[in-house]
Amino acid sequence: MRFNRILLSTTLVVVALVIQVSVLARLQLPGAVPDLVLLTVLGLALVYGHVGGALIGFGAGLLSDLAPPADHAAGRYALVLCVIGYLAGLAKPEGGKLRSASGPLFVVVGAAIGTTLLYAGVGALVGDTAARHVGLGGLLFTAALYDLLLAPFTVPFIIALARRADNDPLGESSSSGTKAADVSSGWLSSGTGLRIGSQRGGGLRMKAAKARVARAGRIKGVKRL
Repeated sequence: MRFNRILLSTTLVVVALVIQVSVLARLQLPGAVPDLVLLTVLGLALVYGHVGGALIGFGAGLLSDLAPPADHAAGRYALVLCVIGYLAGLAKPEGGKLRSASGPLFVVVGAAIGTTLLYAGVGALVGDTAARHVGLGGLLFTAALYDLLLAPFTVPFIIALARRADNDPLGESSSSGTKAADVSSGWLSSGTGLRIGSQRGGGLRMKAAKARVARAGRIKGVKRL
């Protein structure tokens, strides 16, 4: 991944994690908690593809595992978001342009349900049965509902930022500078200014020579007389 992608992804994930831990987790909504980190990973994966989505998902999940008040084994959510980021990156549209808003919304709903199921499945493998006591059906419904309501306010904004950063304005400026250098070198190599100068100098020399010949002719004529 390029430096601008890493910088933007890190910034967005950290901001999303801070908002989720300090604001969304304290709303005390019934069922699941709106997952702003998941939506951030989905928005970036739809721009950067499956490889970038997997890497960003792993990093975002690992930060979520380590951020307080995490009460589960480190790496559990990193594994889940890595898989979800990879699968969401496979839904990246050709050419990078979204034809409609329905595609990302389906990705959000599928990712919300898939994240809950994978998280519960990994928890069952390590002996965490908290999802059974809370109610898996209620978690699936509320997770999909909350993320679907939050997605229109976050995913398009993240996609727009990722595309704008991916244009690499530094590269554009350097390429424009190269073009300007090529144009200037071509202009110099064409010798336009030098030709004009030489033509002007040559014209002046011809005029001076003619003047000298005419003066010499007049002097000779005077002598003959």
